[in-house]
Amino acid sequence: MVRVGIDLGGTKIEGVALADDGRELGRVRRPTPRNDYHGTVAAIVAIVGQLEQQYGGPASVGVGMPGIISPATGLVKNANSTWLIGRRFDEDLASALRRRVRLANDANCFTLSEAADGAAEGAEVVFGVILGTGVGGGVVVEGRLIEGAHHIAGEWGHNPLPWPMDDERPGPACYCGRHGCIETFLSGPGFAHDFTAHTKRALDADAIVVAAHRGDSAAAAALGRYLGRLARGLASVINLLDPDVIVLGGGLSNVDEIYTSVPARWSPYVFSDEVHTRLVRARHGDSSGVRGAARLWRA
Repeated sequence: MVRVGIDLGGTKIEGVALADDGRELGRVRRPTPRNDYHGTVAAIVAIVGQLEQQYGGPASVGVGMPGIISPATGLVKNANSTWLIGRRFDEDLASALRRRVRLANDANCFTLSEAADGAAEGAEVVFGVILGTGVGGGVVVEGRLIEGAHHIAGEWGHNPLPWPMDDERPGPACYCGRHGCIETFLSGPGFAHDFTAHTKRALDADAIVVAAHRGDSAAAAALGRYLGRLARGLASVINLLDPDVIVLGGGLSNVDEIYTSVPARWSPYVFSDEVHTRLVRARHGDSSGVRGAARLWRA
């Protein structure tokens, strides 16, 4: 049976058809109908229909989405695609497609993909991290996604930055209403904010990394602070979850220094005499989310 995965993003909706053995059969992309809830549902239905027609339907459908379905209310919450908030998205989509659908947070889909046949393939416990506009996380144990009682398992970005230094207190304000959340330091905008606070210069995350590689001392210092904070943040994850592999995705996962510098820095904070956790870059890159959505239905 063909499995269709949908990656619902703020600017585009991408669909992929996977065979049972994980082979990718085809892809479809459409612009996201921003601020149009019913248009968004209709666009997903159209993508599923196109993939089924081309690759042999009917298919199972999994969706990676911003935010989550609240177990308490059945409504979407915590979504940066705000037109989804407060809607019974799973029920409406199931009704439109005339079948059951499975939905999960996009970071969870990313982690599931990389644990199944990506950079963490074969690992028993996997923690997946997206370092981008936000800082998402997901947990997979023995091939199964762990969502938790409140569907927030893996949301490390809204814990406080651990072992803060004096100049990191109370930390930047976070949209969740608190200060000093990991996301405010380790997201792309958080990295840029830190650089600007120290230099009064405005550069985005990618430009800071380029400047650091070209010898800009202020950019290099900002990158050093970022790597140290990432090491502390992931050390707290290791202490809590003790994963075999931590796999990184998102734009900042392309910073090569992360994979040597962070493991070298996290050992003093890990409650163990040695640390064997592997820190790796996602194998499927930007495709992990949509592939993981398809894998919400197991073969």
